[in-house]
Amino acid sequence: MESEATPQVPETGELPEAARRGPISHTIFRVARLHRMLAGQLLREVGLHPAQELVMMQLWDRGRMRQTDLARHVGADAATMTRTIQRLEKAGFVRRVRSTSDKRSVLVEPTAASQALRQQVEDLWARLEDYVAGGLTDAERGETVAVLERLEAALAAHVSDPEPATRPGTPDV
Repeated sequence: MESEATPQVPETGELPEAARRGPISHTIFRVARLHRMLAGQLLREVGLHPAQELVMMQLWDRGRMRQTDLARHVGADAATMTRTIQRLEKAGFVRRVRSTSDKRSVLVEPTAASQALRQQVEDLWARLEDYVAGGLTDAERGETVAVLERLEAALAAHVSDPEPATRPGTPDV
């Protein structure tokens, strides 16, 4: 019996017709997806899931902090941060304590066990960076960071807008 194989998307990043008006957005999506997949593979080597290392990086740099502040620094919502902290606590990398000055606040701090994890995370982030940009010159790396920061700023400027006045490609009403 003959089966029809679904054609795979070419690795060249050929754009689907519907994405032709957004080639940068389509490329960002593809790069972000692959970056997250690779980061996830590397993080599994040290027993973490994607984004947990970002939480740990904040705690290693800042020390004990309120869970709400940690969520803000990482860019996560409260529910996601609660689940992340619970998982990190279960793994023995963080400890939660009630604030003595504000009983409503939960403080999160890295444990001594997490300090051994720090070097591993730094090493895997260096590997990830090498996989991502190993073929770039120092100048190209700087240009890439600068362009990505500009794209981030442009996106951030629109995130809080509930509904833009006009959308690209639509008439003003």
